[in-house]
Amino acid sequence: MNADRVFFDTNIFIYMYAVSEPYKKETCLSLLDRCDCVTSTQAINEICNVLTRKIHTPFEDIKKIVNDIYNICEVRLIQKQTVLNALDLKDRYGFSFFDCLMLSSALESNCSVLYSEDMADGQMIEAKLKIANPFNE
Repeated sequence: MNADRVFFDTNIFIYMYAVSEPYKKETCLSLLDRCDCVTSTQAINEICNVLTRKIHTPFEDIKKIVNDIYNICEVRLIQKQTVLNALDLKDRYGFSFFDCLMLSSALESNCSVLYSEDMADGQMIEAKLKIANPFNE
């Protein structure tokens, strides 16, 4: 594993289990092999929501996916300071609050990259964290 700590946004995990997007699935699985993966309880909650409401995944499969993620990634809890920092980031960068909550968690975790398909590819946050769309690399 590489020493770089990277933060995975919700959509990266969704693609890891996608049957209809084989290129994106392979890209995401390859990232896991090369990186020290970090995510947050927010991402876990969003994954469960997407899998139940949009994809209609059986609950037993969702439980397996959640267990898999906890086994392969460090999962950070959202704390009071995470929320307060997210509000500062929202004011400074203008992303949605929930995206800023991901950014705040990634910064707290000392990650150098946040992989997301939904944010501004290539943007640096606080001169410490680069947002990267892994499908543009």
